[in-house]
Amino acid sequence: MSDSHEALQERIMELEIKASYAEDLLEQLNLTVYAQQQTIDRLQRELRAVVGQLQELRDGLPRGAADERPPHY
Repeated sequence: MSDSHEALQERIMELEIKASYAEDLLEQLNLTVYAQQQTIDRLQRELRAVVGQLQELRDGLPRGAADERPPHY
């Protein structure tokens, strides 16, 4: 084999290794993004539930003097 052929083989091998690392990294990033989206979805559901509970509490409170309009209105 000639030196240029060996050099070409070495470059191809390096590129294949880099491509393999890039594929692994992409897969890890995809899994991370998926997990983060699952967390975001869960937190949004929990937030909606808490907002609903607060609204129920607010609706259940008696209207007090602080909520009434002053006589001069």
